[in-house]
Amino acid sequence: MTQSLIPPSPSVEDYAAQLAANADETMFDRREPFGLFAEWLEAAKASEPNDANAMTLATLDAEGMPDARIVLLKDVDARGFTFFSNQESAKGEQLWAHPSAALVFHWKSLRRQVRVRGVVEAVSAAEADAYFASRARESRIGAWASDQSRPLASREVLEAGVAAETARFDGEDVPRPDRWIGWRVIPSQIEFWRDRPFRLHDRLRFDRDGDGWKPTRLWP
Repeated sequence: MTQSLIPPSPSVEDYAAQLAANADETMFDRREPFGLFAEWLEAAKASEPNDANAMTLATLDAEGMPDARIVLLKDVDARGFTFFSNQESAKGEQLWAHPSAALVFHWKSLRRQVRVRGVVEAVSAAEADAYFASRARESRIGAWASDQSRPLASREVLEAGVAAETARFDGEDVPRPDRWIGWRVIPSQIEFWRDRPFRLHDRLRFDRDGDGWKPTRLWP
């Protein structure tokens, strides 16, 4: 018999070792979600090996099939969760056709997860310009060179495109391409999950309620 690739269920000893990180019983005594999210993100920055701001972005394609990929959160405030991408990419086309999305943050080192659902809007050109200007020059060049999500004949074709754009902008600032924009997920629902022993996890969901939020504890 071949060895299973699926890890075994945790033992009593394993659960005991997990307990401390999420044992604070007051953690979910909240009336709004963004303060708790900020605290969890800061904790993840200190404990995750890299990209604590990584999140799964789920969208719908033209046939109604779900699609998902990892993107990076670049801003969060009371308006929502912002990321940037090529609007001509698969995700961009899907968001224009179906302007709603779901996000998932999973911080394995903390044994915590946050789920977000909401409508999506494009950020202002000024916001997109400001973030694009903060990127490394090579990344800005890449935004011009890449026809994101389109078929690519070879790596050499990509590298030739990067070389051509590098030469075109030699000695000049690299402006933001019109196709490179930002998206903001405006949440209608945010759910926090934290691991507790024996699968008796804690879940706290916030539903938008007018200008505020309604918190609800959920069964594991």
